[in-house]
Amino acid sequence: MEEGKFQSGGDGAQVPVSGSGKNAARSGVSRNEFGTFAGVFTPCTLTILGVIMFMRANFVVGQAGILGALLVLLVAKSITVLTSVSTSAIGSNMQVRGGGAYYLISRVLGPEFGGAIGVALFLAQAMSVPFYILGFTEALVQTFGELKPHFQTIAIVTAVLLFATTYAGANLAIKVQYIIMLILVVSIVVFMGGALRLFSFSTLSANLNSGYTLLNSESPELGNYSFWIVFAIYFPAVTGITAGLNMSGDLKDPSKSIPKGTLLAICVTVAVYVFQIIICGGAFERATLVSRPYLVLTENALFGAGFLIAAGMFAATLSSALGSYMGAPRVLQAVGRDRIMGVLRPFAKGSNKGDEPRRALILTALLTLAVLFWAGDASGGGALNLVAQVITMFFLYTYGMLNVAAFIEGASGNPSFRPQFRYFHWSAAMLGAGGCMAVALVIGRTEAAVAMAFLAGLVWYLKRSQLRSTFGDARRGFMYNAVRKNLLRLARMEDSPKNWRPTCLVFSGNPDSREKLVTYAVWLEAGRGIVFLANILIGSFEEYGPRLKTARNQLRDFCRERSIEAFPVVVVDEDLEHAITCVMQSLSIGPIRPNLAVFGWTGDADRYGAFVKQFSIAQSLQMSPVVVCEGENGFRTGPKRVDIWWRGMKNGGLMVLLAHLLTQNWEWSRTEVRLIRLVENEAGREPTRVALQELMATARVKGTADVLVSDKPFPQIFHEESQDADCILMGFEVPNEDEAEAWYRRYQELLSGMPTSILVCSVGDEDVTA
Repeated sequence: MEEGKFQSGGDGAQVPVSGSGKNAARSGVSRNEFGTFAGVFTPCTLTILGVIMFMRANFVVGQAGILGALLVLLVAKSITVLTSVSTSAIGSNMQVRGGGAYYLISRVLGPEFGGAIGVALFLAQAMSVPFYILGFTEALVQTFGELKPHFQTIAIVTAVLLFATTYAGANLAIKVQYIIMLILVVSIVVFMGGALRLFSFSTLSANLNSGYTLLNSESPELGNYSFWIVFAIYFPAVTGITAGLNMSGDLKDPSKSIPKGTLLAICVTVAVYVFQIIICGGAFERATLVSRPYLVLTENALFGAGFLIAAGMFAATLSSALGSYMGAPRVLQAVGRDRIMGVLRPFAKGSNKGDEPRRALILTALLTLAVLFWAGDASGGGALNLVAQVITMFFLYTYGMLNVAAFIEGASGNPSFRPQFRYFHWSAAMLGAGGCMAVALVIGRTEAAVAMAFLAGLVWYLKRSQLRSTFGDARRGFMYNAVRKNLLRLARMEDSPKNWRPTCLVFSGNPDSREKLVTYAVWLEAGRGIVFLANILIGSFEEYGPRLKTARNQLRDFCRERSIEAFPVVVVDEDLEHAITCVMQSLSIGPIRPNLAVFGWTGDADRYGAFVKQFSIAQSLQMSPVVVCEGENGFRTGPKRVDIWWRGMKNGGLMVLLAHLLTQNWEWSRTEVRLIRLVENEAGREPTRVALQELMATARVKGTADVLVSDKPFPQIFHEESQDADCILMGFEVPNEDEAEAWYRRYQELLSGMPTSILVCSVGDEDVTA
């Protein structure tokens, strides 16, 4: 109720968008502008048609049979198709900039989830580079046995060459991908043609159904392979749908290219995998498919050109590594540009030509070399395989969060969600999110838990960092829609004393100077209701109107810094009483109106008339006045005591409820509630005590009843009994205007030198026994 302290707003700084073309133009930076084929279709196709196609696809056919393998493909592709549809819907609803999946998720789910996914996605893609290189090196030394002693050297040289290619710029990397694409196509034609020559319907029939073998012939107790085990083996074959999305900052028209290029890549790769399952399943014996899935392709290649299949294998692994080399730095650059984490800001800088994320690329290269040195002269091991599975989890959680983002946009009915991609419904996104979670659990519960814990830790850290970034978070639209429906539903329900909840309107003024008042109001609400903090600026609107936003931000900052959940209210008026009346009349959230008007005790004896009048106004508006008189004693640690001075049910019921709510806060967790009543004679002591104990039992509030018999003046008894209490609750009746001064002076004297006391005048909306 006093004029607020104003500070210059520091929240108004504009956050630069990731990879913005306009920003780039102003700084003299030129951008790449790839089309659908070069920027989306090619990287997606090369990443999807990867190592699994050569090394494990035939193994899956041999174990699950042709029908089982087709079912594995159908389930796996369903997840990626649903995710692609979600991606297309979000991507065609906004101007997509650099950062790919991170950009879409952060602009829908907010900076905390976006930042966590961004960091996880960078790590997953950065760590994918050495794994693909290790896969390439393993295939190379298997093909050319004499190279085996040079395993680590080959891996490191390959990493350096790929780094040099990517460092030269995305243009060169895209051109190299064209060459890789050509090699891959030739390789597929050669092994498909070789298998087609041996195709027979009798072999097809024999391989139609499953024939699961032992997981480990030396340990039969481990059991056989199963559908979900081979599904987990095969699933990485269908990932890669975000490869084009990661290039979003380098696309000429990402909103059109991402849906078109991604879905086209999925269609082409589905056709390739279906043909491979059917043709190879009808060409080779089951035992051969299981034991020699890769060599059976090279040994039966068309024209005896097994070297072309080996070249395709090399191309597949190198293309995946190259795609990750291009994608990972761009994600880190986007996160850095959004200023979500201060430590990542240096990676926001791009080169003058092409805005290449070279700092982030160098970090990716260093991580790659570190893993390769750690791996040594072997292609993996238990620890490396575990990390590889965790990386897969990060991709799955990224896909899952993309679906969640699309679900929130679609299900919330947000008017701003108007995607150009029309083949989308929120139910598809919900299925996609559920599928991603299910697959993560199927692949490995431990790895899923590790990835989940990592992401949850990042989200927690970013929330604790008090992020100021905002991207038009779509969760707001989802929550708005839910709140609207529930408020309308609540308005149609009949109010009942049984459902009474504390909705506190606290006239806090500048809360920095009345922090104890705000603290007690929040304690009395105890997370069961709503708290409004009102600051009234006395003066003309012309003078103070421009300061409203700053005063409101000051209240918000106060609440955020002290972890107080409250809504700020700021009003400008030339008359204090008029402003208080207006606030109490008009403040509501739909059917939810304040039922407690919380005032701080005024030390200004000249204001008693206006002070008491505010209580009358609150009563007339069906709000119970609650007055907090701050005591001089500090807040004690350890066990505490709350004294309730009982004078009848009129105010007593609300006092008991407020005392109970006070004890629900962790600060008051070890508190004794004492219900005190003063009676005239000894005969009334025991009946009164029994009645009070029954009341407490009926109200389901823990406490003790203490009945006093004394002929001393009440102020003396009050001081003797409650001087050592931690909080005192006492009822009062609002006096008439001509009695206001005497009332004020009586309570001023009574409460002087006492612990924090709360005066309560109930309007009777609550029912302590309900």
